[in-house]
Amino acid sequence: MKSRSLFLALLATTVCGTAAETREANYDEAKVNMAPLPDPLVLASGQPVTDAQTWTKQRRPELLELFQAHVYGRLHARPAEMKFEVTGVEPAALHGLATRKEITVLFTGKKDGPKMNILLYVPNNTKKPVPAFLGLNFFGNHTVDPDPGITLSTAWMRDNKEAGVVNGRATEKARGFQTSRWQIEKVIQRGYATATIYCGDIEPDHGEGWKTGVRAALSYEGANTQWKPDDWGAIGAWSWGLSRALDYLETDKDINAQQVAVHGHSRLGKTALWAGATDERFAMVISNDSGEGGAALTRRNFGETTAIITKTFPHWFCPRYSTYASNAPALPVDQHELIALMAPRPVYIASATEDQWADPRGEFLSGKNAGPVYALFEKAGLGVAEPPKPGQPVGDFIAYHLRTGKHDITEYDWEQYLSFADRHFRRK
Repeated sequence: MKSRSLFLALLATTVCGTAAETREANYDEAKVNMAPLPDPLVLASGQPVTDAQTWTKQRRPELLELFQAHVYGRLHARPAEMKFEVTGVEPAALHGLATRKEITVLFTGKKDGPKMNILLYVPNNTKKPVPAFLGLNFFGNHTVDPDPGITLSTAWMRDNKEAGVVNGRATEKARGFQTSRWQIEKVIQRGYATATIYCGDIEPDHGEGWKTGVRAALSYEGANTQWKPDDWGAIGAWSWGLSRALDYLETDKDINAQQVAVHGHSRLGKTALWAGATDERFAMVISNDSGEGGAALTRRNFGETTAIITKTFPHWFCPRYSTYASNAPALPVDQHELIALMAPRPVYIASATEDQWADPRGEFLSGKNAGPVYALFEKAGLGVAEPPKPGQPVGDFIAYHLRTGKHDITEYDWEQYLSFADRHFRRK
């Protein structure tokens, strides 16, 4: 078991908000007391779900409503006045491999209003339109690749010397800080576009971040808003931003908007899952080390728990979610049902051996227990009863791998995601 100090050191390299405080956590499987899981194939009326139509028309809306009411909150509609401005195009980026585009999304149509900045790379030597990967980043678009042409973010960030953030602002030192996590050139060379947005453009990741984020901007009461039990949290705001990015991609003639994979790591992996659940336009969903509140089962008291996450990061969820901190089994849903909300679209769940905080076994079990829903659509799930050994990916429409190493995204992870996309998007 890794020490808590090591965990905090690893976490510090991934967050775009406050670091988690030290909490007691169980890492002993013998001490796991998991309550029975709710059945995704039983309607609220008690009737069984035996066909895809009943799932689509009745059970899926029931589960989506429960997640909105009890976990992530309700999302705001797309603003009618939203506008896109292409602020920069470089046709010979990455040594000629790609065209780089930067797009500003004006949520209220006003240049001095709330906005986010999309960084998009499109492969040059591939027939258009192309499929794309879309995900949020932790420290600004300029960190995903050392490309000097990427605009340096001016948004607030928590100070982090390693990430090149000083006095709340990014410095030139930050360029390419998380290059290994994005593998931009590899993605481009495989024929995919890749797009990203800094999560803090949408909402800064701290308890008061909503006051300068889209939740306040789109609320009638602004920064004085008093949140209702089922109002959206930061994960909801970030996932909403991913849908707005997809709105733009639908307008870009270089992008096949019918083949966009939404992906994310850690808290942004939770975000990718919620975006995939709420927006069925996403053709594929990828969760990397998303853990509690993401792919890991809530009812497993292993690693991070509901009690820990709602005390440390309550702003990620709707206010009602905190009421389950001391009684997770009372929550009317669990995360295998979140995975099931992706059906019949392909979904990939990934874990790491040294990331016990995220409960790799709990992440695997969510995928496994979503399998019966995929079976309604005659789509194969994981195909195994127990978690595979490290480096042995399993599954078809639900896929899973356990990678050796820490809480991170590596070249190995990207190889699996690209192959997954190749298979399901029928690329050769």
